[in-house]
Amino acid sequence: MQILPAHKSPVHTGRATPPTRAAVYQATRLSHPELPAAPDAATLQQTIDASLRANAAYPNVILRSRHADDALQRARTRGLHQLVLLGAGFDSSALRLPSAKEQPLTIVEIDHPATQTLKRRCIDAAGRPWPITAHLVPADRAAEGLPTVLRRSPLHLAEPTFFSCLGVTMTQSRAANLATLHAIATAAAPGSELGFTYIDQARLDTPAAALSDAERSLHHDVASVGEPFVSGFHPADLPAELAAIGLQLLEDCSDVELLRRYDPEGVNGFVARGTSKVVHVRVGQRLE
Repeated sequence: MQILPAHKSPVHTGRATPPTRAAVYQATRLSHPELPAAPDAATLQQTIDASLRANAAYPNVILRSRHADDALQRARTRGLHQLVLLGAGFDSSALRLPSAKEQPLTIVEIDHPATQTLKRRCIDAAGRPWPITAHLVPADRAAEGLPTVLRRSPLHLAEPTFFSCLGVTMTQSRAANLATLHAIATAAAPGSELGFTYIDQARLDTPAAALSDAERSLHHDVASVGEPFVSGFHPADLPAELAAIGLQLLEDCSDVELLRRYDPEGVNGFVARGTSKVVHVRVGQRLE
């Protein structure tokens, strides 16, 4: 089973500036000089696919995207038709997710304006139309609180909303993460849901020498693009921490569990590391 259909695969779900296809190819040639300097379309695509799959974070990106898509789809059957992508980066949900005319999905992407400008430029260059129901809301989260950003967005805050925050919490401080969770519990309508990813704090506290080669490679890769891992959560403490701010934990599973769920036969050739977790929560009564 292919985890995400080919026509729905995320183009790039990280938050840092993505390299161009040509740059990825030429960088790969440094370690594979047998590749032609001027590749045909098939060679270019095959090389880029192989480069993506060689990245230690790639399986997690695909697994968490599939989990978020499934959670959103279930939420839509319960009447949630608004999606907020926090720290959206180059997440391709707006291009992948269907939006039926009778039940349109309003998508709000919140991120730094420079990132959003580059994203639109890349999408335009690819010849993809931007959905009319998707809205880019520029924000410097260091200078403006999330509730303020939400209020100036096209959202109807009185209606339940699905929030998605993938690959973000580990690059922020614990205080910033708790502030974001509290802001959602405070501003979102009861019944709203949130999916986010985190890293087990115990792994971040582990000396580098005791980490696996794959973990060290991942830490190096994210630090090299200016977004090192900063903080995590302790899984045993998370349910109580969420409940204290009005969020009900529905699911907390590792990438290993997701791989067993979505690809039990190993068709995609993914290797999960077990260090990243995906959480699904629901907003209770609005906090004051």
